[in-house]
Formats: sequence, structure tokens, C-alpha cells
Amino acid sequence: MIEAALVGLGWWGKNILKAVQGRSDKLRFIHGVSKEIGDARPLADQHGLKLSSELDAVLDDARVKAVVLATPHSLHADQIVRIAAAGKPVFCEKPLALKRSDAARAVNACAKAGVILGVGQNKRFWPSMEALRAVVTIGVLGRVMHVEGHYSNDNSSQHFASWRALANETPGAGMTGTGIHILDAFVNLAGPVAEVQTQFISTKPDPDPRDTISVLFRFDNGMSGLLGAVRASPFYWRVHVFGDQASAEALGETQLVFRHRGGKTDIRNFPPRDSLRAEFDAFADAVSGRAPYPITPAEMVDTIGAFEAITRSIETHAPVRVSTL
Repeated sequence: MIEAALVGLGWWGKNILKAVQGRSDKLRFIHGVSKEIGDARPLADQHGLKLSSELDAVLDDARVKAVVLATPHSLHADQIVRIAAAGKPVFCEKPLALKRSDAARAVNACAKAGVILGVGQNKRFWPSMEALRAVVTIGVLGRVMHVEGHYSNDNSSQHFASWRALANETPGAGMTGTGIHILDAFVNLAGPVAEVQTQFISTKPDPDPRDTISVLFRFDNGMSGLLGAVRASPFYWRVHVFGDQASAEALGETQLVFRHRGGKTDIRNFPPRDSLRAEFDAFADAVSGRAPYPITPAEMVDTIGAFEAITRSIETHAPVRVSTL
């Protein structure tokens, strides 16, 4: 059992606690960090957490063998570097960083310290996405040429925190909340992104936004792609991979639609899974040396590189090459 600290006890930190505490047999939280000590005290008491107001407190706590970050996006890279320097594995909620250079700095700090770095891309652990990845890997789609993805939800209207409306925390609008999950799926399925072109349309600003984002992709391997996200729209998820022999589409968490030549369609439905607990169990397995962490450092950096290019394309209204620096 890995004893860990949770830094950030807001809306998402509470979701993490609900998924892990008393449910995972591989990881449990013993220390929490919140700037709002008074507000966080009942939650800490409920889950048996020592409560502190600063990150340094968990870095100095010898009982803490790993640290989980559920903090504002702009803080992630510096916090990861500090945690790695303290010799502790770190799991960071998405996005890992807002710029490729910061993502690379965080990854390199963990590699230098010899500690595991995890990232909160829980959609990787959806049964539909695991099945889609398996189908693409075994090659039954033929030559894979194109990928499409869409992820919308109305969390931005329901779980607003003031920092999430800051331009320096949420560049790319819905990309930090939903689109980053599609980006991670694209990098995992198609490899590094070479170039993006983005369209962003807003009809109502934060804190209760109404906007859409559409992105065209060209991948290093020559594939094309298309991403869409609508903040404030009800939940919808699809990732569709197109080959010259067949296509496969993950719909929601538990369904895969396989379309063959000749019009035959197979629909596969899978039992639901707690993807939050699954991603933390995978992190614990990696920390314990039982299994490699399923998201590679290169994928982490490539995803943020594509994310940064998308935000630049919004600003410039032009195609942007993805930086490799």
C-alpha cells in the first residue's frame, strides 16, 4: 500500500478522494494540503488526513511515499520539480503543463531523480478506449489514415472555481478541461502531432462560458485528424479511427463500434469501470515496480506540445507547427 499526499482539496481533489480512499488496495491518502484550512478540515477529518497549508509539509513528511497534485494548472511544472527533488513519485492532474518546455522540464526532473511521474488522463482507462487501442495495435483496420475525436461536457458551468476563468490558467478555453483528453488519445493512437489549425468561437465568456473549439491535425506519420469540444454542452465522447480496411469508434466509456468493409457493423459493449481508481492503481503499480506506467514521458511531452500549438493557433488564426524544443 502506497501512502500518499493529496495537494489540492477542491472539486477535483474531492473526486479523487472519493475514488481512492478506502476503495483502492494499492494507494491511500494520509496527508492533505489546502490553502483553505478551515474549509478543508471536515473533509480531512472524514478521510483521516493530516492537514497542512503548504507543499513543503508533505515533502518533509517521511511517511508520504508519493504526492498527487490537484492544483491550478500553472503551478504544476514547478511543483513537480520540487517533489522530484525531494525523491518522491508524483501524479499530476491534467494538463501536465501549459507549455511544452515546462512539460519537458517536469519529465526531465523526474527522470533525473529516478521517480515515477503519472498524469491524470483517466480516459485512457475507459474500457472503450482500451479496446480501441487494442484494435489499432493489432492492425485489423488496415492502413490507418485519419482520427476524429469529440469531448464535450457541462462541468465548466457546474463546477466553477474562480482560478479556472483566468487566461493564464485556461488557455484554449475548453482544451484544459475536455480537449486535453482527446489530445492524449490522439498522441497514444497516432503519435506526435506535426501541425494544427484551430477555430475558436465564443458567444458568452467565463464564468459560465458558451464556446466551441475545432482543430485540424497533421501528424508526423502523415495521418490527419479532427477534434471538437463544446463547453456547456451535455456529456458526449467519441474517438474514431479510420483505416482503409475498417474503422473503429469508441463511444462513451463502454462501447466500441467496429465498421467493416461491405457494411457489416459489430457493436461491443463492456462493463463499466472506475477509471479514476484504475489510473491511481496503475500509478501505485508503477511506484511499487509491479508494472510500467502506461503513459510514457514522451507522450506526456508530445501532448502538451500539441496543446501549446493549439493555443497559439487560436491567437494567430493560422496553422502552427508543433515545437520540438
